Amino acid sequence: MTSQFDAGLYRWVTDLAQRTPHPLDDAVRLFSDYGLGVFAALMVVVWWRARPADAARMAAALCLPLVVVAVFLVNDAVKSAFAEQRPCRTLHTVTVETCPPLGDYAFPSNHSAIAAAAAVALLLSARRIGRYALPLALLMGLSRVWIGVHYPHDVLAALVLGGLVAWPLALASRRAAPVVVRLRETRWKALVSSGAGGGPQPAQDLSSGRG
Repeated sequence: MTSQFDAGLYRWVTDLAQRTPHPLDDAVRLFSDYGLGVFAALMVVVWWRARPADAARMAAALCLPLVVVAVFLVNDAVKSAFAEQRPCRTLHTVTVETCPPLGDYAFPSNHSAIAAAAAVALLLSARRIGRYALPLALLMGLSRVWIGVHYPHDVLAALVLGGLVAWPLALASRRAAPVVVRLRETRWKALVSSGAGGGPQPAQDLSSGRG
């Protein structure tokens, strides 16, 4: 499949990238390639802060990576179904990033979907941290166009798909609170509770605990 209805916008962005200072392009490329690690770090922070909290909040924190993996699998299935070549292959533009090989499909963007999923899941498990994650997800999407590996519609579709799939999964993750309660009574309790108070949680705590 080849979809180039936003090829003009893509060319405008990549041309702009060619006219910007190299240090800026390098910074954007570095974030685009490795910025997903920032979301992983935020997940670790949310997990750590959830240790003294109620079981529902800890369950949501533990499920953050699972939500992201689920979104990646869904997005990758959609990518394989559409089989859209990268714009840098079909439009033959000069790009900041080396163009991926043929068969490494573009639509929807995996990086953008993962970033959106992580941001939405973080927002639902720890609102304060999630507020920082949301603009980072948008920047991740923009960076994928800037370095030339995605059309704008690749990114937009991925952000929507990632957010929509992650939302119900993140909400459902709190239902794993009883598992956390049981873990807090085992030798693994240090992973799901602080030293101060990791015992069984009252029943009303299993559905509360917004971050």
